[in-house]
Amino acid sequence: MAGPDRPAPLARPALARLARLLRRQRHLPPPVPPQPLPPGRTVLVAGRGEFFLRDSGGDGPPVLLVHGWMFPSDLNWLPTYRPLRDAGFRVLAMDLRGHGRGLRSGEAFRLTDCADDAAAVLAALDVPPVLAVGYSMGGPVTQLLARRHPDRVAGFVLCATALDWSDPRQKVFWRTMGGLRLLLGLFPRGVWQAGLHLAGAPSRESNWVASELSRGSARDLAEAGRELGRFDSSGWAGQLVQPRAVVLTAQDRLVPPRKQAALADALGVEPFVLDADHDACSADAQRFVAVLLRALAGLRTAARQSA
Repeated sequence: MAGPDRPAPLARPALARLARLLRRQRHLPPPVPPQPLPPGRTVLVAGRGEFFLRDSGGDGPPVLLVHGWMFPSDLNWLPTYRPLRDAGFRVLAMDLRGHGRGLRSGEAFRLTDCADDAAAVLAALDVPPVLAVGYSMGGPVTQLLARRHPDRVAGFVLCATALDWSDPRQKVFWRTMGGLRLLLGLFPRGVWQAGLHLAGAPSRESNWVASELSRGSARDLAEAGRELGRFDSSGWAGQLVQPRAVVLTAQDRLVPPRKQAALADALGVEPFVLDADHDACSADAQRFVAVLLRALAGLRTAARQSA
């Protein structure tokens, strides 16, 4: 019989396997990204703080990539950086508050602050209006950026995202954010690594992924989930003035495709449909990038026609 200090018999094999995986952390390869990344630097914005930015440089049309929840820019956009740069774009990607190398603030996480941060960084860079690409949670941030700072956005693409995140299943999930905060706060980097190993990820790549995941703030990530549960642009998204496009992930198990379709309807566009799940940007990167490039090409054409 399991005593107060002993795990139940059924739990012992799993705990033993986890212990073995944690012991292996001492022999893992260094957390090196699996492919080259654009140069990274810190941008100081007076009155707001320091922001980590990937910037490919060059004089091409600037594209701002806005990542999703929990996964910072490099994890969200790693397969996207080079194809966009090779297509002639200047690629910009910043880590949002509490994510990756993003700003740590004593204030509660708010999507509006993320949008204002992005606008402030763009102003500090003194770049022309950008084509903004928002993925998942990056979709609400991009919508807010286009609404609150229209002079900074020449057009936008919304991928695997929605007008609101109030689906009944999602509401249940957002209520678990307190528990998520506790778990993330307790999880050391080694447990992220063990989880990725159990999921079958290659050790060299998973060590880097675990390292990147461990950079996030447990408090901010949990509050970001709550913020998504409160977001609703259904009353104003259709009033945005910039050229726009929607990439709909038709097999999405996180953001229901019908909600993505409702977003496209509200914006008055026919979506680019990709037969993939929510992780298309990484798990089906080649097809995702091809669709994104088509969407960006359409925005550039629309922007030239409206100029």
